[in-house]
Amino acid sequence: MSQIILASQSPRRKQLMEWAEVNFRIIVANTDESFPKNLEPEEAAIHIAMEKARAVQQKAADAIIVAADTMVVLNAEIIGKPADRDDAINILNKLSGHRHKVITGVAIIQNEKSISFADSTDVEFYTLSQGQIEFYVDNYKPYDKAGAYAIQEWIGVVGIRCINGDFYNVMGLPISRVMRELEKFT
Repeated sequence: MSQIILASQSPRRKQLMEWAEVNFRIIVANTDESFPKNLEPEEAAIHIAMEKARAVQQKAADAIIVAADTMVVLNAEIIGKPADRDDAINILNKLSGHRHKVITGVAIIQNEKSISFADSTDVEFYTLSQGQIEFYVDNYKPYDKAGAYAIQEWIGVVGIRCINGDFYNVMGLPISRVMRELEKFT
């Protein structure tokens, strides 16, 4: 198989690729994470992932490039990464006691060949106290995470009521599906 590049600086995506025992390296290119407003959330996540993959492809010709973008959707509102502490607290207050979707768009490209898809997982929080929310934000600083949380951290352990779908998708990469799609590049 050709060299595999993970086009992400996410430690969680790196960890998932390592757990799957993929031989890869990381190259990141700065990209605009905006998208046309007429896109559905799944399409928007794929669009951003594809932009990341194409940007890295310019630096690594002939490699297989894996890129992803994760977003949280609550009542049709796309919730991105928090801007600061107050924003993180506000986001978690919105999610508290509610069910939301975590959507990860994935793009895998090599030269002219490409595969893209979106994976969706439903996540429901218990009602969180203000103290729990502030504790989490102050101790875990979830500023680089869509929806202001990471399911594998403290808040996931104490605050998640249930999930329906791929747990690893909520971490940022539906790794079992990625592995199946990578097989198509051999």
